[in-house]
Amino acid sequence: MFNSRHPSLRKRGGIWGLCILLLYTSPLSCFANFSQAKELIYKIKEGLPRGTFIGAIGIDLNLDFTVEPPFLFSLPKKKVSGQFVNLNNTTGELYTSATEIDRETFCPYNSEGQGCVLSLDVFVLPQQYFQLVKVKIFIEDVNDNRPKFPVDEICISVPENTPINARFAVEQSAVDPDLGVHGVQTYWLVNDFGMFALDVEENDGGELTPFLILMEALDRENQAEYITDIIAEDGGTPPLLGAATLKIVITDVNDNCPQFAESQINVTLHGNATKGAHLARLNAFDPDLGANAQISYAYSERVPRDTRSLFHLDRIAGVIKLAGKIDTGTATFYKLTILANGAGCIPAVATVSVHIIKVVTGPPAVIPRYIAPEKDGVVTIKESEPEFSPIAFFSVKNIDMNQRVDCHLEGSGPFRLVPYQLLKNEYLLETTEPLDYEKKQDYELTVVAKNSRELVIKTFLKVQVLDENDNAPVFQQSWVEISVEENNPPNTFLTQLQATDQDSESRGEVIYLLGGDAPGIFVMDRVTGVLTVTTSLDREEKETYRFIARAVDQGTPRRESIATVVVSVQDRNDNSPRFINKDFTFFVPENFPGYGEIGVLSVTDADAGENGWVALSILNGSDIFIIDTGRGALRAKTSLDREQQGTYQLWIEAVDGGEPAHSCVTMVTVLLLDVNDNPPIVLFPQSNQSYMLVLPNTLPGTSITEVYAVDKDTGMNAVIAYSIVKRKGGEPGSFAIDPETGNITLKRELSIRGLYSLLVKVSDHGQPEPLYSTVMVNFFVNETVSNESYIQSLLTREAEIEVEERPWYKGQMTEGPERYELFPCQPLLIALSVTCLGLFFSVVTLTSYICCRRFKKQRKKRSEVEIPLKMKNESMQVVNRKLR
Repeated sequence: MFNSRHPSLRKRGGIWGLCILLLYTSPLSCFANFSQAKELIYKIKEGLPRGTFIGAIGIDLNLDFTVEPPFLFSLPKKKVSGQFVNLNNTTGELYTSATEIDRETFCPYNSEGQGCVLSLDVFVLPQQYFQLVKVKIFIEDVNDNRPKFPVDEICISVPENTPINARFAVEQSAVDPDLGVHGVQTYWLVNDFGMFALDVEENDGGELTPFLILMEALDRENQAEYITDIIAEDGGTPPLLGAATLKIVITDVNDNCPQFAESQINVTLHGNATKGAHLARLNAFDPDLGANAQISYAYSERVPRDTRSLFHLDRIAGVIKLAGKIDTGTATFYKLTILANGAGCIPAVATVSVHIIKVVTGPPAVIPRYIAPEKDGVVTIKESEPEFSPIAFFSVKNIDMNQRVDCHLEGSGPFRLVPYQLLKNEYLLETTEPLDYEKKQDYELTVVAKNSRELVIKTFLKVQVLDENDNAPVFQQSWVEISVEENNPPNTFLTQLQATDQDSESRGEVIYLLGGDAPGIFVMDRVTGVLTVTTSLDREEKETYRFIARAVDQGTPRRESIATVVVSVQDRNDNSPRFINKDFTFFVPENFPGYGEIGVLSVTDADAGENGWVALSILNGSDIFIIDTGRGALRAKTSLDREQQGTYQLWIEAVDGGEPAHSCVTMVTVLLLDVNDNPPIVLFPQSNQSYMLVLPNTLPGTSITEVYAVDKDTGMNAVIAYSIVKRKGGEPGSFAIDPETGNITLKRELSIRGLYSLLVKVSDHGQPEPLYSTVMVNFFVNETVSNESYIQSLLTREAEIEVEERPWYKGQMTEGPERYELFPCQPLLIALSVTCLGLFFSVVTLTSYICCRRFKKQRKKRSEVEIPLKMKNESMQVVNRKLR
């Protein structure tokens, strides 16, 4: 650590002192406390612990700490400065903070020529001493990083014919983030095997690259690779090392040629040897690899053509077999020159000497002639061949004329060797029953020929049964039942079908297919037989799927078997009960007996079992109505009266038996149909004792009053008809009533004063029997009402009144009584009526005369109490309307 000051400060110290004095005494003294910035430089090592002293700013600035007020030092609020250093505010001493400074992290891109600097601004206070001090802290590198290779294993390929001193760059060189001497300085090998050396070259940028140098000749056939460790070492004290595995692979070149293991081979061959007899097997080898080591065998051009045709040479395997019949009379020795050829090489030469031994006398010779296909002594026969299928002829040779030869078959199996017809020494080998590949695939037979001198010759024969596609695949289960819950996720596994086929090779390979009746939602894996369903199933849509699965082999022709797959979809409570109607309306006649069936609510649930059991309940109105939970019949506990309430609205809930339960609600409207159980009620006149004043001068056609009635029933039961059934006072036909409105009209002039009474029948149109009420309508004909008590006394008297009009029936709309020809004796009735009418008028005239005299006498007596009541006809009608 060292301190550096600006050299011009000492030279101009006196001048500055004078300037400061002038500034304090001049008007510009407010600027006197600013002086020129100073710069301090310190050096520290990276990675120092907390509290390590860096430098004393106050001492290095030669400040006088005895002045008052004392000096204060502060750092501007910067994250970088406060992160790495701590400043003593009173002494100006700098120390390292808790965060260690790592040069490689703080200055990641600095090269060796550039310094890593931490710059600080320090304020010297208070105001009159203010200075800005620029502090630069140079962070020096220490050897705290090891060299590191970019990969753990470095592979270099070196051809085996590489010349000595050849150089191979190790491109994955090590990296050390430290600088200068602390960076990578050298490389070396842990083991050079005496074959390699390592050199280091430096490029223009100062980077070191190791080079592998070949020191000795290589031979891949002796050693194909070398594995060692390469070490990178830096220049620190002590030095730090980095290592990686160096794998040196020696690549092959065609530097070797084929060589025979034996260059001279002697073979002895009997003159009666059969075709295909094995003579020798040549063995040449090439230590190279791949295409460089491929060897082919061939006869030398020095071998005659007929000799080549007699002995067959396999070009790849080097096997020599007898290809024809040897003529022992012409040749007893053959010399075969064999060449082993390699790529780019001079052929290797081997000689095979074949010595022929002539057979003069000896055991009999058995010469086979094959009917079935044969190769290298192996006869093949299909398992589908029928019994007694011929396999081969065997001819016995090399026997004297007088010798007897016994030829028989040894070995197990359905075969026999029999003399062929009448030919001597000819034998036929045939099957005795069909062969079955699945039971046994091959048989080893021996044809034994023995002459009378006990000389025996054995001919070995191997019969191989060829498999045919005679077996169909067999399912482990021909009936497969699967249960799956509805609402399953797509691609759900259902089952795995397994079938076996006893045939071999592709004939026994089984693929699985679905039959044409299988829905497209089911998929079966062709190889594994796994059955899946691609979509979610809905039991309510379909409960059972039944289809065929096929197991097909790959033989010709193909054989297959089938299995029946039954997929049962199990129910889940995924459907709510549903009423067949959105809402229900039932029409019931009033006074319907209690607990009678009003109607049936039909409800369904698409689920099955308990999930589809539905119970019904009434959410409102249960005090009046009940419902059968199972059948859904709605009943009323009591008889209902339409006039009290004509409509009932009920909410019915249907709940199923699933877990969790589902429900639905419907509205039921019960409409009561009217029954004619209420007679009309007369509202006006209010009683039979009421009356109305009618002036004598009221003109005919004048509406006097009306009868007003209502009926609580509805429809035709509430249609009211009015009719006058009896009368008292007045002449017949004096009054008429409108059958529809009840309006009473004066039809004739009222010549007689007094009380008139009409008995009005108010009837409805109900069925089967109309109901009716009656009311007495009273009229007091006079100019005034002078004595009400008199009128009331008249009203209380009971007197018979004559029938004036018949009851009103539907269609009777005329103003007066109509005449109906009810009897056939109409003329007689007319005569009687005229007679009665004459008598009636006589009585009326007499009665009127008597009444007038009495009326005049009584009028004089009541003159004092007469109450004038002069009202016009129009005013009376207004009063009548108000009364109504």
